[in-house]
Amino acid sequence: MAHGISLRLIRLAGSFTPFSNWLRQVYAIPPQPVDVFGLSFPNPIGLAAGYDKDGLGWRGLACLGFGHIEVGTVTLQPQPGNPRPRLFRLPDELALINRMGFPGRGAEFVARQLSGRRPGNTILGVNLGKNKDTPLEEAERDYIKLLRCFAGLADYAVVNVSSPNTLGLRRLQRRQALAALLGSIERRRQEEAIRMPILVKLAPDLTDEELEDALDAIQSNKMDGVVATNTTTDRHGLRSSLASETGGLSGEPLRQRSTQIVRQISRLTGGKLPIIGVGGVMSAAHFQEKLDAGASLVQIYTGLVYKGPGLVRQILTEY
Repeated sequence: MAHGISLRLIRLAGSFTPFSNWLRQVYAIPPQPVDVFGLSFPNPIGLAAGYDKDGLGWRGLACLGFGHIEVGTVTLQPQPGNPRPRLFRLPDELALINRMGFPGRGAEFVARQLSGRRPGNTILGVNLGKNKDTPLEEAERDYIKLLRCFAGLADYAVVNVSSPNTLGLRRLQRRQALAALLGSIERRRQEEAIRMPILVKLAPDLTDEELEDALDAIQSNKMDGVVATNTTTDRHGLRSSLASETGGLSGEPLRQRSTQIVRQISRLTGGKLPIIGVGGVMSAAHFQEKLDAGASLVQIYTGLVYKGPGLVRQILTEY
């Protein structure tokens, strides 16, 4: 409920020009441009997918200083997601657990929200997922249709095969399944001359061998980068009474593991595959940690929940 209220308020702020101009002044950040996978980002901090699933508040969120906004996860057809309660705050651990299950109003609705005015020079990404009732063997159909839908509306797309909250989805990260999926996506991209960069979002729970297999599939099928990482199902070290809740864990307990995955990806690819690092970033030190591990860009989500709307400005003025 709190999230829904805040999203509605920031949507109003983005649609009311005097207020959006005021927000831009309050959260103004000197440009710190970064060129990655053919795009020029005004600064290296973005908003991770999951915060604005339906693209309702992205224009207002862009006023908070983000260099890019990633909306979604978007599914082809509307779906309600998993039963409630499905989002839990663990304030003592600076963490969240969610088992949302890709709730949303579907691709056509989100496409309408992304059409029209683009605030400033913000880069816009869209995170793509399959519907819950789409069989794994038909998942490529959903992803390809989604890619078509958002070509020309978004600046880049992310193939999400790593959410723990859609049954079986993570099996698409396995080498053979991922290679087949990405091969189909790349062939369609070439056939239809879709210029949009395509990234793949990976889980933090992959073994070393699974990560190497996934990266081989990503590179051999000419994907443009990776987002590392999604939420984790690991609960090691959690003290909260909510630790037994199923779903994906984000925030401070994920930070070190996500940074480790970023470092492994950078090492395994020789630093040649662009990485968006995400997981537990709540300060300038955490941001620098991701960059030092090999990330070109960094995203926040849970940090915004706990640290507030000034976090982007704080990080970029302190690091």
